[in-house]
Amino acid sequence: MQITRQADYAVRAVLHLAQNSDQRTATSAIAEEQRIPPSFLAKIVSQLSIAGLLHTSRGARGGVTLARDPKDITLLEVIEAIDGPIQLNECVGDTGTCFFEDDCPLRPVWCEAQEELVTRLKGTNFAAMLEKGQTAV
Repeated sequence: MQITRQADYAVRAVLHLAQNSDQRTATSAIAEEQRIPPSFLAKIVSQLSIAGLLHTSRGARGGVTLARDPKDITLLEVIEAIDGPIQLNECVGDTGTCFFEDDCPLRPVWCEAQEELVTRLKGTNFAAMLEKGQTAV
């Protein structure tokens, strides 16, 4: 499983905003510092704004800010705002999609792995990531 490049960019953009959570940041500055194509970032910012994770404002003093404190935004929220719900295999979320569903020895493994991944991502917030990054330096 691999998250999309768009989700990776979204995570990096939110992390950048979390580092500067006390001020509005121009999308051009985020794009430059995080090496995200500006047109791609515009789409990402729009999706994150719709998901309620960012506030945007236009104009000379415009920019982007987090809609909530970094400790209240999880990695799972950002990834799912871009990629949709995490699903390791189609049989995990939907019953009736697999002929072998009732007797499949793999389905419980997929379900457990997905649950562990979702729990880990849901339990990881941006404030904690910043703290880990500062203690590692």
